[in-house]
Amino acid sequence: MLAYTYIDKGHFALVEKPKPTLIEPTDAIVRVTMSSICSSDLHIKHGSVPRAVRGITVGHEMVGVVEEVGSEVTNVKPGDRVTINVETFCGECFFCRNGYVNNCTDPNGGWALGCRIDGGQTEYVRVPLASQGLNRIPDSVTDEQALLVGDVLATGFWAARISEITKDDTVLIIGAGPTGICTLLCAMLKQPKRIIVCEKSEERRAFVRKHYPDVLFALAPVMSPAQAHCAEIKRRHPGAQTIFIGPCIAKKGETLNENIRDNADYALTYGEIVALLDSKGVSVEPVEEDYQEASLFGKRFAGSGGVAAAVLEVMQEMGALRTHSYTSAQGDAQVRQRFADSLNRRFGTAYTAEEFFVGEEFARQLGASYVRDMIVQEFSAEEIHSMWRGDVERFVEQQRPYLIYEK
Repeated sequence: MLAYTYIDKGHFALVEKPKPTLIEPTDAIVRVTMSSICSSDLHIKHGSVPRAVRGITVGHEMVGVVEEVGSEVTNVKPGDRVTINVETFCGECFFCRNGYVNNCTDPNGGWALGCRIDGGQTEYVRVPLASQGLNRIPDSVTDEQALLVGDVLATGFWAARISEITKDDTVLIIGAGPTGICTLLCAMLKQPKRIIVCEKSEERRAFVRKHYPDVLFALAPVMSPAQAHCAEIKRRHPGAQTIFIGPCIAKKGETLNENIRDNADYALTYGEIVALLDSKGVSVEPVEEDYQEASLFGKRFAGSGGVAAAVLEVMQEMGALRTHSYTSAQGDAQVRQRFADSLNRRFGTAYTAEEFFVGEEFARQLGASYVRDMIVQEFSAEEIHSMWRGDVERFVEQQRPYLIYEK
């Protein structure tokens, strides 16, 4: 059978492959009757998916008829018309039990089809974990209708669901392509007050006007932050070339769009940068991420006068400033004095308020003005902690419904 195959970056080809066979008792073999091309397939072609295995058959949006099932597949049988989930999943691991099947820990879980194992741009496909990955299609639903369920419509449905849309809300949908339209349809089910769609393409705007005139509040062209930054750089520096670096593989599509004026010339994902360094023999050691500490040091730099000093230095170089001074960044004078008094009383020292620095990060961590007032009024640490405990407990209860993982 012919299979559309990922050969190398920028190169797909039709390759003759044997019909797949059952490997695991949880597998099913499906004869593909209809499939579609996802932008993620294009990302693979552009080399933007480091996990993609060269030589695999691409495609993860397909429907078909079950040909054969393994001994442990119970929900479908040969002859059933089925949709095939874009994400295959075991249904038993922690992530699957909590609804995050894209993070399934099974070797064939998550985005496997058309990325790490052969997908559906061909005649037959082996579907692992078939009891969770296949769903029977009702007789009243056509293959073309069912094809949308596995990925594109599911994306829009999930976006509308996790957004917790109410009837008083205004919903903004960026982009009116297939996924944007599916998101629009799912958002309409929530009956929000208004829906705004931003879209550059006149053809897509006309489609929305024609088919959804009652629910659409406004249509407007849109430029992504990456495009806006590149346009501004090129305005200031004519002839400059711009490179977008970030985690989003969708930026590849933006850089290829020749209709966008002053667009980014190149886009590199973090995975591509790591692969590039690997190819040059450069080893990148992982570091422990601590976003709060990064924020803390950034705020200390600003709060201690670092940013002000840097700006003033540049202004002096430009001749825009001859003499300067700036206000103290030491923080709340009363709090600093209480710290000094407390230490002097406890340890017989002779600190003054001027020897303490109370930065913005400290004030943020206090969390409420009454904590600052209690410090000034010389409440004990135990009393402050007791007062604080109630706030923490209330916050934990409010936070609980939104946690992905149990603490």
